Amino acid sequence: MEKYLYQRNTSKNSDFVMWMAFPGIYSFSMSSLGYLWMFKTLDELEGINIERICSDTEKTVYPKPDLMGFSFSFDMDFLTIFSMLEKYGIPLKSKDRDIIVFAGGPVVSANPEPYRDFFDFFIIGDGEDVNIKAVEICKNATNKQEALKLLSEVDGIYVPVYPQNVKKLTKKLTECIYTPIISDNAFFKDTFILEMSRGCANRCGFCLASYLNLPLRCVPYEELLNTIELGLSNTNKIALLGAQISAHPHFNDVCKYIYDKIQEGQNIEMSVSSLRVDAITPDVVKTFVAAGQKNTTLAIEAGSERLRKVINKNLSEEQIFNAVKIARDNGLKGLKFYGMIGLPTETYEDLEAIINLAKRLKQENKGFDISFGFSSFVPKANTPFQWFGRVNTKSLEEKSNFLKKELHKLGITAHISSIKWDYWQAVLSRGDATLCDFILEVYRQGGKLGAFKAAAKKYNIDTDYFACSDWNFEQKLPWDFIDINPGKEFLKQENQRLKGFEVAINKA
Repeated sequence: MEKYLYQRNTSKNSDFVMWMAFPGIYSFSMSSLGYLWMFKTLDELEGINIERICSDTEKTVYPKPDLMGFSFSFDMDFLTIFSMLEKYGIPLKSKDRDIIVFAGGPVVSANPEPYRDFFDFFIIGDGEDVNIKAVEICKNATNKQEALKLLSEVDGIYVPVYPQNVKKLTKKLTECIYTPIISDNAFFKDTFILEMSRGCANRCGFCLASYLNLPLRCVPYEELLNTIELGLSNTNKIALLGAQISAHPHFNDVCKYIYDKIQEGQNIEMSVSSLRVDAITPDVVKTFVAAGQKNTTLAIEAGSERLRKVINKNLSEEQIFNAVKIARDNGLKGLKFYGMIGLPTETYEDLEAIINLAKRLKQENKGFDISFGFSSFVPKANTPFQWFGRVNTKSLEEKSNFLKKELHKLGITAHISSIKWDYWQAVLSRGDATLCDFILEVYRQGGKLGAFKAAAKKYNIDTDYFACSDWNFEQKLPWDFIDINPGKEFLKQENQRLKGFEVAINKA
């Protein structure tokens, strides 16, 4: 059952049809804040019959759309996108179809080039406002060619058939984005998600979520409280979203606001995605516990202070241990630490530092659940580490096995992402337009790991060039046409500054 938190416009008096597509199953789509908010803003427009389509949609209200938009959040989403297009008999390549198909989201905002043959246009950056403008252009144009020409003249829209520099859009957060449709079949059942902030001022060198969304923007406090009240009037489950929610100047006030309501007898369940170590305070933890949260995730990224400095994660061991003590003393049952292997300049000493840190945490916090999760470094476009390649797969798998084995000895659970899949994610992340036929072949061959290898062989693509090569500052990057702030020169300076920590430490 779905509950709409806005007034739907159900009498549109129009024959223009748009499908808003999510490359995943229904339950996931109903927990995707960006996707649902985009749908809401378009659903409120006059003259547009809009329908949500997911990978498991069995029957559509409208048999064929004039316009189809995809949310594109993860590199491997292209496999599901192609499958959905074929399901409805829509040609995969833009040159072969009459309807217009576009995409927005972090993957294509950072680097749309591997996908340029398949989408008629891309929304680059924050799409809340330009999304509406783009749909209106498509609705009012007399044909596809006219629509694409007009779209190419709009800031924040990249049209591959009219290539030119494109300005990445950054929106001021004057309003709070929230879950506009609550569903008991959502992955996070009956949960009202609200965005407290966008971006992250910490700027870890590898982090796309930080650099793609700079500057850090925070929703005004009164707006937050009004949105929380809207959520609590419709459900007792709320979730706070943001890459750095604890940097919100009123984060502690929001926690106190929720805590006071619980103390007054209101039944509220609250969760957050993750927290910085330095955001763990007794009052914050007490709020989490009162709201039913038993554990949370802390991102420490690396085991040694040396490597944390190199990646711009300025965090001391003392802060980590203090955070654990506060969490334990104030009622949390456990913490999951998130880290990354294969970071630039990493050595086995850094991995051993993770083991030593885990050992000490375990010894000093008996009965408290300590676990770890790791992914491997994937170079991302428009970050200071975009010039660094990955360590080869064999070395990373050895490191992964070492960590799992040593942490298992300590009785600590460790989940590590697939090194092989992370490799192909890196290929796509730094890919260019030469990969278009490659990814189509991957899809045709079933989308498994073997399909990637076979497709690379068929098209004679040196995938190590994209995934593992260190690139120099002088070479042209596939995504250089995107005008993003901070720009390429700043990213170069950050790259050199962070590498300088390794030099300074080694000299010392």
